[in-house]
Amino acid sequence: MDNNDFLIVEKRIVARFMDMFIKFGLILGLASFCFTVFSPFLNMMLWALILAVTLYPLHQYFAARLGGRQGWASTLLVLLGVLLIVAPTVLMISSLGESVSAMIDKMGDSHLVIPPPSESVSSIPIIGGKLHALWLKASVDLPGLLSTYRTQIGEIAKQVLSILASMGGGLIGFVVSFIVAGIMMAWGAAGANSANRIAMRITDEKKGLSLTKLCTGTIRAVAQGVIGVALIQALLAGVIMAMAGIPAVGIFFILALILGIAQVPVILVTAPAIAIMWSTGDHGMGMNIFYTVLLIVAGMVDNVLKPLMLGRGVDAPMPVVLLGALGGMAASGILGMFIGATLLSIGYRIFMAWVNDGLSSAASGNNG
Repeated sequence: MDNNDFLIVEKRIVARFMDMFIKFGLILGLASFCFTVFSPFLNMMLWALILAVTLYPLHQYFAARLGGRQGWASTLLVLLGVLLIVAPTVLMISSLGESVSAMIDKMGDSHLVIPPPSESVSSIPIIGGKLHALWLKASVDLPGLLSTYRTQIGEIAKQVLSILASMGGGLIGFVVSFIVAGIMMAWGAAGANSANRIAMRITDEKKGLSLTKLCTGTIRAVAQGVIGVALIQALLAGVIMAMAGIPAVGIFFILALILGIAQVPVILVTAPAIAIMWSTGDHGMGMNIFYTVLLIVAGMVDNVLKPLMLGRGVDAPMPVVLLGALGGMAASGILGMFIGATLLSIGYRIFMAWVNDGLSSAASGNNG
């Protein structure tokens, strides 16, 4: 082969690489543009997809009772979801905003009186002395204390307002997601077929079906057995607290929701609420006992809900679910809490399935 042949081959290789890079650049540019356009709706669509996958068996049950009418079943399910889940959640988050606003108003009120600390506060290890001094200064000269820490209080207020704004946007997305999920469920069979085809295109025919089955099972396990139970329990506790007239219900609701997702007993939240009710409430002995019993039941109702809503255990470890929830909440507010817990669990399950598949292949090769 002479130099002319080498030059011809070199030109062909360069031309082929140029074609490949141009095509890759165009595809990358198109994907980037599509993501930029779609990104404002990403969390909403992800949550809608999670809801659709989770509620699809219930949707099919309603459809069977309505003579196979998929659209009517979706409409009924969306209305029930908005009535039973979305509306109480909106009330709880609104209560959180009102609690923060009332706290800020009281701090700015010159007539606000803070009782002096007891001597037992100073005996707390490490922080007792500083806490006692700070509390004492607040009880003696609250305006002066607020003036001293004005910069820090301003930063904290900005963070709180940012969190509340994020939660407000998340609630709007929550409502829209239910509606979009209803539309997805109305065409559930076509959507499932498309998901299988995409998964098979990414992997192969056998692994693609296993991948969709794994993702579907994980979504339903986490959404029903962890997030669903935690949300229902937090809403139940929040509604009872609101009926009992306990202040700062929204704060208790968020704490109960986080503890429920972390699989920590929610009685740790309802017990302080009971103490506040007995110390500040004016319902009388009988009503206080009644609300106390209800709050104790609400704090332990997950022991009944989990067997009803989850037939088997969640394969993703609880630290993975909790990290996903907290990370999602830090990134995208209340809606991100649910999305993060589900997606991180899916990622963990896919990764572990890949690891186990590799170990099985290696073991088969060694036996062969």
